[in-house]
Amino acid sequence: MDFVTLGSTGIRANQIAFGALPIQRVTKEEAVRLLRMALDAGITYFDTARWYTDSEEKLGLAFEHLRDRLFIATKSGAKTGEELRRDLKTSLSLLRTDYIDVYQFHNPDFCPRPGDGTGLYEAMLEAKANGQVRHIGITNHRLHIATEAVESGLYETLQFPFSYLSGDQEMNLISLCHKQRMGFIAMKALSGGLISNARAACAFMRSQPDVLPIWGIQRETELKEFISFINEPPELDEELREVIRHDREELVGDFCRGCGYCMPCPAGIEINNCARMSLMLRRAPSASWLTPEWQEKMAKIENCLHCGQCMQHCPYGLHTPYLLAKNLEDYKRVLAGEVSVI
Repeated sequence: MDFVTLGSTGIRANQIAFGALPIQRVTKEEAVRLLRMALDAGITYFDTARWYTDSEEKLGLAFEHLRDRLFIATKSGAKTGEELRRDLKTSLSLLRTDYIDVYQFHNPDFCPRPGDGTGLYEAMLEAKANGQVRHIGITNHRLHIATEAVESGLYETLQFPFSYLSGDQEMNLISLCHKQRMGFIAMKALSGGLISNARAACAFMRSQPDVLPIWGIQRETELKEFISFINEPPELDEELREVIRHDREELVGDFCRGCGYCMPCPAGIEINNCARMSLMLRRAPSASWLTPEWQEKMAKIENCLHCGQCMQHCPYGLHTPYLLAKNLEDYKRVLAGEVSVI
């Protein structure tokens, strides 16, 4: 079992951390069962957010009487100090706890600082002083904001997209966190579903001893696979290196990570899936993406308003309307039987 210590926080957890966003999609009973199964298997770090509908509530139901056995990280997308205080009160109530181990600003479009006029950081310090928050963190998808947060010295953890598809910029960010004694938490360790080989992804993360990856889990089969990695950590052997090399070659260049920050679309387009449909058709059984339901969703691309709203919100600077049009073109070719693989 491989452990990571999150910078100067003192939090030490194995590299299989539970991402609780997907448990929004299962019943409360099933969520509680999976969460307790994870804890019993040795998973001790659980990540959720105020924005994840009933995810916090499900963690509270699962862990109310087991609180001292695990670490809970949650997030607030508040814009003001007063909003953050309200979010924190709600989170504590739903989680059935009196403290949060890591409380994070949720993907802000700036780096909150004392005296910036929002009152956000002051409210966070207040919560830490009264024991409701143990460590202050920030999550982001924008490299410049993440870098500013690390260099500011104001934060104890950074959560940022990182997988074996990442490049030098992300690696440099991890090194910067290490120098600042700041914990690095990897979101999107499976790149929003584009990485289908969890064993290769886990083996890669083992080569990054300063990184705590969050694995989104909603099914027992997924959980059991990750639990197996705790007991028998995968080695980054030549077979898995070849998987990684192949994926990097296939996914080189601009592609949609599926983060969803472009949503909602005023034309009703499900951008975070439609803009990467070509990749999904190539990397997963295509039948599940060719249903009447998905044909209807893809057809909405033709109603694109070209308003630019999605591009303004894309943290990766993608030309989303172009990606949508290209993915629709590929999709139509597969539907027509012109090609079987993009």
